Amino acid sequence: MQPEHMHENIEALLETLHLTEEPAINGEDRFSAPSQFMPHGRVYGGQVLAQSLIAASKTINEDRPVHSLHGYFLRAGDITKPIEFSVDRIHDGRSFSTRRTQAYQDGVPIFSMIASFQDEDPGLNHQIDMPTGLPEPESLPTAGELLGPIDHPVAQYWATQRPFDLRHCESPIYMSVEGENVAHQAVWMKALSPLPDDPQFHRAALAYASDYTILEPIYRKHGIPWATPGLKAASLDHAMWFHRFGRVDEWMLYVQESPSAQGGRGLSFGRIYSREGILLASVAQEGMVRVPGLDK
Repeated sequence: MQPEHMHENIEALLETLHLTEEPAINGEDRFSAPSQFMPHGRVYGGQVLAQSLIAASKTINEDRPVHSLHGYFLRAGDITKPIEFSVDRIHDGRSFSTRRTQAYQDGVPIFSMIASFQDEDPGLNHQIDMPTGLPEPESLPTAGELLGPIDHPVAQYWATQRPFDLRHCESPIYMSVEGENVAHQAVWMKALSPLPDDPQFHRAALAYASDYTILEPIYRKHGIPWATPGLKAASLDHAMWFHRFGRVDEWMLYVQESPSAQGGRGLSFGRIYSREGILLASVAQEGMVRVPGLDK
């Protein structure tokens, strides 16, 4: 990917995650924001997740960062229309605050999220260690190198227009699934260029990126690549726990596994580590999984 494209992709991310404050209605804080281009015309789930988190964070003191969020994707969003956000200040306690954010298009909710924020307090500290023996990100091919030669709008978007560099430790499942069919994988990821120093922005950008590959272990287990004709996938819900702060413009390892798939749905868990092995966040998502020939 050319440096100018990298800069343009980050500028598009910054623009999308810049929310405009609107007049409050019925005691709820209101914001609005645009959507990024997507080749299929639907709003990327990680985008509205990150925007909803930023909206909630704007009603919280900076010294009380988010520690968890739980969201439901209700309807497909339209990239040609702006998104409106309403934030309900549910609770403010001595150590914790709770916010509910609803995202709307044309007055209809497309996403609903509850997030909890906590003062940074001392306490017990442990983590599951990062896997060892994986290849370094610099040794792995980029999505641009793998997909750039493919003349297809989705392939070109993944290759040149995403604001994050994603590099699979196993071979990716874009066009085919190579090797053993297993329900786990690991992906290195980072923003394509430096981001602002605001910690709230880095947490929102981490939420944005957490939606990229989380469902892939489901498909890898069954040998199903993204290029499968008629394959349909959609995020249904998304939960995320923020353990420790890390910059998303530095390499992070996203370790993922799927414990179950059934009834046209699949569940995946993920852990996001800094390159130094610090556990930054944990993720869980259930998605709609519809494979041609298996949904009859």
